[in-house]
Amino acid sequence: MNTISINYDTILNYFDSRSTNVSAESFNAKMKAFGSRFRGVINVEFFFSD
Repeated sequence: MNTISINYDTILNYFDSRSTNVSAESFNAKMKAFGSRFRGVINVEFFFSD
């Protein structure tokens, strides 16, 4: 099977409703950048407190 056959429903979904996972990918990129910036921080709870 090729990539188009495997992702056929997802590809059609984009053309039907213009929905993508851009927001999820953006969030993942921001979390990865956050993690790399604060690598070695001892008190992680400090960053997630209200």
